[in-house]
Amino acid sequence: MTRPAPIITLDGPGGAGKGTLASQLSEWLGWFLLDSGALYRLVGLRALRDGLDPEVAEDRRQAVEVARQLAIRFVPGGQQGQRVELAGEDVTDAIRSDSVAEAASRWAVQPEIREALLERQRAFVAPPGLIADGRDMGTAIFPNADLKLYITASAAERAERRYAQLSEMGVAANLEQIYREIVERDERDASREASPLKPAVDACVIDTTGESVAASWQKIRDLVAAKGWLPLR
Repeated sequence: MTRPAPIITLDGPGGAGKGTLASQLSEWLGWFLLDSGALYRLVGLRALRDGLDPEVAEDRRQAVEVARQLAIRFVPGGQQGQRVELAGEDVTDAIRSDSVAEAASRWAVQPEIREALLERQRAFVAPPGLIADGRDMGTAIFPNADLKLYITASAAERAERRYAQLSEMGVAANLEQIYREIVERDERDASREASPLKPAVDACVIDTTGESVAASWQKIRDLVAAKGWLPLR
């Protein structure tokens, strides 16, 4: 079956820079952006608010219904490249908290949650094209994507980046704790049975450790240009 539009996927662990790069790529090409992590963070946010526990069978059933019925709206603009609304509430900042990220990671290992969000993610494909940012975009959601990128960085550097980000926001943080949480989240994401975090066999791996955003961005632009895609403006 012919796809309605080309797809570029960016996968990788949290804090490697893929969100920033995906947003830049979406703006540059004028393509739609799917932040799949935001979908899982929305599930995590609702689960925290509703007091749901992924270890409890009845809570998992409730969370599946939550995932299926989330009233989500992505609005272009803001520091993140787009605002995220849940039932009309701007939750862009709320879903970026460490507690929601942790909850999202715990719910993301549940196969039924991933299945509930599968078709919602695929429905984002539309002309002129889609930039899909996540952890299993190129392996499970869009295995036939036109270009697959895997953005990674060392856990130590990702912890440093998160620590600096929180410090700039005036939030007290512990670097060692952040590092431990990142390592634990990586292990959980990589070892889950449902769509584990890993590069697609045909993905181009970009390691941003010790590299500026500009340098990583240039690598991606070169790969995109090689495909013959040009910005709309």
